[in-house]
Amino acid sequence: MILHAVFRPGSQPRGPVIVWLHGFLGNHAEWLPVSDVFQAWSQLFIDLPGHGGSADISVEGFSSLDRLLRRTLDHYHIHDYWLIGYSLGGRVAMYHATHGQASGLRGLVVEGGHPGLKDDVCRQARQQHDATWVQRFRDDDFSLVLTDWYQQPVFSSLDRQQRHALVALRSQNSPAGLASVLWATSLSRQPDMLPALKQLTIPFYYLCGERDAKFSALATRHGLNPEFIPDAGHNAHRDSPAAFGNRLSILLRYSDSKE
Repeated sequence: MILHAVFRPGSQPRGPVIVWLHGFLGNHAEWLPVSDVFQAWSQLFIDLPGHGGSADISVEGFSSLDRLLRRTLDHYHIHDYWLIGYSLGGRVAMYHATHGQASGLRGLVVEGGHPGLKDDVCRQARQQHDATWVQRFRDDDFSLVLTDWYQQPVFSSLDRQQRHALVALRSQNSPAGLASVLWATSLSRQPDMLPALKQLTIPFYYLCGERDAKFSALATRHGLNPEFIPDAGHNAHRDSPAAFGNRLSILLRYSDSKE
């Protein structure tokens, strides 16, 4: 079994492949507005378990999800690649970079992803928080759950129209699949990857919207040297795709020039 993915060959296919990992509630199409900047690169757009074309795929945790990711990369003969991940996709990307076999990984870019909790008290609180959402995704009216989801503080930069648009867009998902992957990838079950991230020998960049107060503070506090995307909130690549794509292009070109 592999994850559903869309492969787009680039005009200069000899270089590394960009592998895009979307966030919770999204799918591979989330990255299309950004990806046009990288037409010279070959690109792989992946649907994570419980989402898009992978909606019927379930995983037990980060380890099994990473095995699926590696199988998917092998299926497309991708052994030289950059991982670009947003939110949940960023957490999956960080796990891939710090656990198991990632010998072909050229570099890592994370947008608004949490590197992990440090203590059991925080983990227990997060477990209770996520368990409540899992129950709601399984049992409550889906549109109401989505409406409440986008009322969380991390989405405070969204206005009413943006929230309505996201609820309409995300209503295409399967709530059962979302509940399953939310529990499997709960932050309470994720290892603290910060120490390993700081030991990486490959380029690692952390991007976040300048109006994403939570993750701007988190990245700064943990010494991740965040790159800020102007006029953007938590979902910076959706809020400002041109600015995000241009900044990412600069980072990738800079890393390529150093090799």
